[in-house]
Amino acid sequence: MNSKFVIQKAENIRNVIRYLQKFNNATIVIYLDDKIIESPLFSSHIRDIALLHKAGLKVVIIPAARQRIDDVLENSKIGWKFIDNIRITDRDAMPLIKMAAFDVSNIVMTSLAANNINAVIGNWVRSRAKGVLNGIDFGTAGEIEKLEVSAIKTVLDDGFIPIFPCIGWNSVGHPYNISSISLAQQVAVNLKADKLFFMMEEGGVNSQQYNIPETFALSENGEVPAMNLEEVDEFLQLNSQMKVAPGQVQIQSLLEKAREACKEGVTRVHIVDGNQDGVLPCEIFSDLGSGTMIYTSDYGQIRQMNQTDIPAVLRIMRPFIESGKLLPRSEEQLSNSINDFIVYELDGGVHACAALHLYKDGQAEIQAVAVDENFAHMGIGPKMIKYLISKSREQKAKSIFIMTTQAADWFEKLGFENDKIDSLPEERRKLWNPERNSMVYRIK
Repeated sequence: MNSKFVIQKAENIRNVIRYLQKFNNATIVIYLDDKIIESPLFSSHIRDIALLHKAGLKVVIIPAARQRIDDVLENSKIGWKFIDNIRITDRDAMPLIKMAAFDVSNIVMTSLAANNINAVIGNWVRSRAKGVLNGIDFGTAGEIEKLEVSAIKTVLDDGFIPIFPCIGWNSVGHPYNISSISLAQQVAVNLKADKLFFMMEEGGVNSQQYNIPETFALSENGEVPAMNLEEVDEFLQLNSQMKVAPGQVQIQSLLEKAREACKEGVTRVHIVDGNQDGVLPCEIFSDLGSGTMIYTSDYGQIRQMNQTDIPAVLRIMRPFIESGKLLPRSEEQLSNSINDFIVYELDGGVHACAALHLYKDGQAEIQAVAVDENFAHMGIGPKMIKYLISKSREQKAKSIFIMTTQAADWFEKLGFENDKIDSLPEERRKLWNPERNSMVYRIK
């Protein structure tokens, strides 16, 4: 068997074990777009949800019912319209809306039962009428007022999966049609969920459909893998003028909900593509997943390397050493220079490394820059270079240089300029190998 394949397979298994430990007993809230519920992959997604539940995660499901409500109202010849993406109907439509919402929830519950998972549909949402705004009577549309959090937690602790239809009731029992997306956000916030998923027909933010800021990292297929809250604001501002058809969910609305959820304590929000089989376990049990993740600033961090990181750093360096981009380094060499090294950690896994070495004459060298190829699209390399430049300036280095054989263009893009070998510190110049013929690039 190919050794590279074995190494990658082993790393994938390590990731799964690490995430199983991290998310044991965690709460995840899953919004299912109604087009996903109608798709051929629905049964596969339900099977994955069942596996997550059996793995010890506490799962909550909020299924959308927009298309089912459309069908029921159309068959009954009852009209409706959308204003600000809110359905407006006469009050006599509410029994049909309620029936359609519970129909969809029953589909989800039946599918879970087929996977030996107990679920319960509940009326845990207290709501009030949206009322009349700017002269417009929103009729059956409601606003979420309160969630019965203790009752929901009891259901979860008893081993059931709660399913929320898009219906809320007021204090005297009148039902209202509420937004499933808003409901998913509020459930996640109130339960202090570890993850909130929006599983859409087309998940994620991509460069084919949206304007992407130049500073954003993209995957190979043009998708934004992750955004912090500041980047969400930047994206929304750049795409604020984009139009969307009435009644359609737009990515901007999802990002706004994701941003607010993160601000109110949800650890991470994921917008994923329900047309991809296995998207949920991949997103939870791997460092990359698919779709777009919204996160607060604690997602990835640069930190000092420690002794236990050395096996992971050697693994990251290996392909760069084999291609001649890096000089070979042993475990002993890394251990002896451990104070020079930093690593990039993501969810407890190390995926990049670099080093900064200071010389007696005041020059600083950035060395051993290596990023796991699976994470190269995330902009980790430039972040680490920027960090080391800042660190060297804090230490009063008079200039910073790197030595490279194959990455000159990359360093030039980061502001480095070609320099002469004679400019190197004497002790470094003695180590220069004319056969390797490394070039010097410097930034002041």
